[in-house]
Amino acid sequence: MGLEGVEPSALMRGFLAECGGYAVVDGGFATELERHGQDLNDPLWSAKCLISSPQLVRRVHLDYLEAGANVIVSASYQATIQGFEAKGLSTEEAETLIKRSVDIACEARQIHLQRCAKGCWDFLDAGKTTQRPVLVAASVGSYGAYLADGSEYSGNYGDSVTLETLKDFHRRRVQILANSGADLIAFETIPNKLEAQAYAELLEEENINIPAWFSFASKDGINTVNGDSIAECAYIADSCDRVVAVGINCTPPRLIHGLILSIKKVTNKPVIIYPNSGETYNAETKQWEKSEGKIGEGFVSYVGKWRDAGASLFGGCCRTTPNTIRAISRVLFHKARLDN
Repeated sequence: MGLEGVEPSALMRGFLAECGGYAVVDGGFATELERHGQDLNDPLWSAKCLISSPQLVRRVHLDYLEAGANVIVSASYQATIQGFEAKGLSTEEAETLIKRSVDIACEARQIHLQRCAKGCWDFLDAGKTTQRPVLVAASVGSYGAYLADGSEYSGNYGDSVTLETLKDFHRRRVQILANSGADLIAFETIPNKLEAQAYAELLEEENINIPAWFSFASKDGINTVNGDSIAECAYIADSCDRVVAVGINCTPPRLIHGLILSIKKVTNKPVIIYPNSGETYNAETKQWEKSEGKIGEGFVSYVGKWRDAGASLFGGCCRTTPNTIRAISRVLFHKARLDN
């Protein structure tokens, strides 16, 4: 789906219309890499596999496409020039790997669409192959994700980190991803208003020519993880012309409904939600700890309510799987049939 030269908000609304009014985003990426045996206890996290296991990255993208995802997100969340350089790579090698994350996702999309065209893969209805539009989103994780010290879950970067610090940190990566062949940029797990403002200013200053979405994280259902108002953060996203969707990720499912309502009060842009499993990340042990019911039916049972509240794009974050995405796809598919 070619996106350049199209007015950003019209582009997203056109994509959603082509999808039937809603779209399905993929699920937890590191979760799947670990399930396939990868040890991600590393400052690069899932981006480590861009070096060691690119074929597995492609496989996970394909698993999500075959589960019903309309949007797949590149493995660049923790792929930063600074992070790769700390591993001994050159700046040129780091930049190549960041672009490679999008190339791999695009390759997976091409393979998937070829399979669909040949009719060798069946989405939801037996005997009927549905050709669905697929977008590739280039992931940008927060400054805290690069630090790999858990601050992405608190948003507390200290007084020395300013708006200019954040813009300088993200600038080159955003430039690379904007010219990588991705359809849009996904600014994910944004922990505070300062980083949202940095992204919005970068999109304008660098004249980024592809759309973006802003997705925030919350622990209380009212504010971002560092205590900034979700409504104020959503307003920053609403004020930026390049931002075509606003939402929430890596947040417990039980908090999502109220957050959708808060976002809808300040923007008419489509709302994207892709919560985690409901578990809580312990930055000290680097483990997820159970704090809520199991994922699966309990998680998916919220989807209809989220759609009724005004969300348009639905997926999963940490600890969700292709099975989660397949279940979300089925719920939305059947709900759409009932609506019609």
